[in-house]
Amino acid sequence: MADLQEKRRSSSSSSSDLSVRVQHEVPDGVGSGSSKGIGMDGSRDAANGASLDNGGSSSSGISGRGLCKVSTLPIGISHTDKLESNSSQSKLERSKTERQRHLRPEDAAQIFDDKIPVQEKLKLLNRIATVKGDGTVEFEVPGDVEPEALRAQSKHADNVVDDDSLDATDLQYIPPLQIVMLIVGTRGDVQPFIAIGKRLQDYGHRVRLATHSNFKEFVLTAGLEFYPLGGDPKVLAGYMVKNKGFLPSGPSDIPIQRNQIKEIVNSLLPACKEPDIDSGVSFKADAIIANPPAYGHTHVAEALKIPIHIFFTMPWTPTSEFPHPLSRVKQQAGYRLSYQIVDSLIWLGIRDMINDLRKKKLKLRPVTYLSGSQGSDTDVPHAYIWSPHLVPKPKDWGPKIDVVGFCFLDLASNYEPPESLVKWLEAGDKPIYIGFGSLPVEGPEKMTQIIVQALEKTGQRGIINKGWGGLGNLSEPKDSIYLLDNVPHDWLFLRCKAVVHHGGAGTTAAGLKAACPTTIVPFFGDQPFWGDRVHAKGVGPAPIPVDEFSLPKLVDAINYMLDSQVKERAVELAKAMENEDGVAGAVKAFYKQLPRKKSEAEAEAEPTPSSLFSISRCFGCS
Repeated sequence: MADLQEKRRSSSSSSSDLSVRVQHEVPDGVGSGSSKGIGMDGSRDAANGASLDNGGSSSSGISGRGLCKVSTLPIGISHTDKLESNSSQSKLERSKTERQRHLRPEDAAQIFDDKIPVQEKLKLLNRIATVKGDGTVEFEVPGDVEPEALRAQSKHADNVVDDDSLDATDLQYIPPLQIVMLIVGTRGDVQPFIAIGKRLQDYGHRVRLATHSNFKEFVLTAGLEFYPLGGDPKVLAGYMVKNKGFLPSGPSDIPIQRNQIKEIVNSLLPACKEPDIDSGVSFKADAIIANPPAYGHTHVAEALKIPIHIFFTMPWTPTSEFPHPLSRVKQQAGYRLSYQIVDSLIWLGIRDMINDLRKKKLKLRPVTYLSGSQGSDTDVPHAYIWSPHLVPKPKDWGPKIDVVGFCFLDLASNYEPPESLVKWLEAGDKPIYIGFGSLPVEGPEKMTQIIVQALEKTGQRGIINKGWGGLGNLSEPKDSIYLLDNVPHDWLFLRCKAVVHHGGAGTTAAGLKAACPTTIVPFFGDQPFWGDRVHAKGVGPAPIPVDEFSLPKLVDAINYMLDSQVKERAVELAKAMENEDGVAGAVKAFYKQLPRKKSEAEAEAEPTPSSLFSISRCFGCS
């Protein structure tokens, strides 16, 4: 792994002259320029024996050998059950020395066009993008291209005025609904939806939270109904950490992740209509709330003909203000386009499974076009679970998009801490919290040693959260170090001087709410995005990628957080967030976006829907 990380770093540094760099972990074949790549003309590639169709699923997973392993999803997916390491390596090596593609305005226009068939879109992606030896996708925007030229074809208008504010939304008029929440992820992903579900329940709705079986007790204890979704969050998290979220490191990883996603996708429809597993009480969803990693959520909503609302803790809607969190774009001209590229690659990664779901489970026609978030207008509303004081709503997000605030679940009021922890906290100065939650850590012994030494060098007491990563195996107990398992952050962080963590949205929110200066050590996904936002606000140092975690960097980060001005800024931000009620904001957003009943005259005047199926509408990646 160390060799692989060093190789990625060296390759990355050799490409630092790019104007725009979209960094997605994807395998060989996308824009590699090799004659043994994608099979773009639809013919069978003699080197790999794969053919390209125009929309259905293929026996190999997705059309074309080169792209069938594309894996840019938050939890990493691949479409082939075999990874030929030697062949992959040779293609990646060749791509290192290849010239960079130039993205032209007319290319952007084609990317935004949802009427272009899969085959043509694949040709386009192959021409404008190249895969480097470190698994990154790169494209170059010429310096004389203005951002407006790349945005011209987007149907998300800039400077949209949102006349329908959340504050004006009536929380009382919606009749009781049966609402299902389809949530995929770790505990930090599930927790805000428990808070939202409890509030919806307070307003008379019946709420079923469908998520992984690991969280059944967590959901039921909160007073919500539970239904199991497929997938094991420990397996998913382990894969993401091992592969930086995307690229499989060996053949054994691929079928594991394929099975995980199939389990998730195939469990969605039963979660919307099957009786309660324990009580047998019938259930039929009137509306769906989901997060994007549920993948098939919008397809199920289409089949059931019920409204859906996407909630997420990271940006998923195109904007010109910042790039997609799963990309690394250096030039603002490419920000909006980065969402389309991520969206397209995600679709390539799951197309066969989604079409299988549509045909076999939902009795819907397969999706035949490679579209994307900017290819069509979308009717799927989105709400983002973060504080507008940390990341304001972009000016080019319209009234279908809301930023509702962080959604906190009150766990502190019912928490009884162990006596040993209380006594330790009372015995000295406030400690620095260091922990990485549900993420497994490579080399936990070395990381623990670095943490202990950094605390000693800076003269600080510390709490180490052992989590799933196995931190905290000390050779001998230390009075200045306290080891713990899970403790509610809303209780613990108020008693801490500063926090160091992985940068999950929920943990970030809890630290900022507690006015804690924050150091983020991102592992993958949107965590670098939150690290950058924290640093931009001046409440924490620049993020330390987990591969670069070292004693000097942690010492510098701790000293940065101990600065009195940093603490002042953290207090100011916490005060600004005090009056936010993200849970109420989420409920208001859900109410605001529910389709209103049309009068008979409006129904008669409504135009006939287009027969062209829009992937962005059904996939929910707008």
